Amino acid sequence: MAVEINILQMRNILFFGDSLTAGYGLANVKNESCPALIQQKIDAEGIDYHVINGGLSGDTTSGGLARIEYWMNRPLDVFVLELGVNDMIRRIPIARTAQNLEAIILKVKEKYPNIKMAMMGMEIPAFIPGAPIEEFKLIFRRLADKYQMALVPFYLEGVAGKKQLNLPDGLHPSAEGYKIIADTIWPVIRALL
Repeated sequence: MAVEINILQMRNILFFGDSLTAGYGLANVKNESCPALIQQKIDAEGIDYHVINGGLSGDTTSGGLARIEYWMNRPLDVFVLELGVNDMIRRIPIARTAQNLEAIILKVKEKYPNIKMAMMGMEIPAFIPGAPIEEFKLIFRRLADKYQMALVPFYLEGVAGKKQLNLPDGLHPSAEGYKIIADTIWPVIRALL
């Protein structure tokens, strides 16, 4: 019975994103994805939080908006949002990406008014010519400011474009790449706990 109560009292962190959250291409997602590495850091510090990996490879902001309700069927204390880069790859208008991200944030805040939130900022990959790079980067900062979210300006900082830290596709981090990402975002997540 004590175990059941403990599980019910566990505080939850939802990492909600695309393949960069899901851990696409990793040999062992349960140990090597960014959410898994954050859980390891939480456990090492003896903090009573459970990390949920709500990543879906290939997801766009409209896909995220369509599936966010599913992930809100349990108590959530911290929400980490990492979506947007697939919108750019698919040439979805920046205004629509911003609207979808804001709608996701509002749905979460409506259900959990006191939730702590973090925005994982993204940048446009170099292989998309003529893309509005600065406008895209500003989406994340503007929404983080508007909704008092903690912000990681660039989720892939120190990993993007480094062959040795990415899978052969050059887009998705390797297990070593995710270690760097987890080290980069951990201070932001830790501050929310």
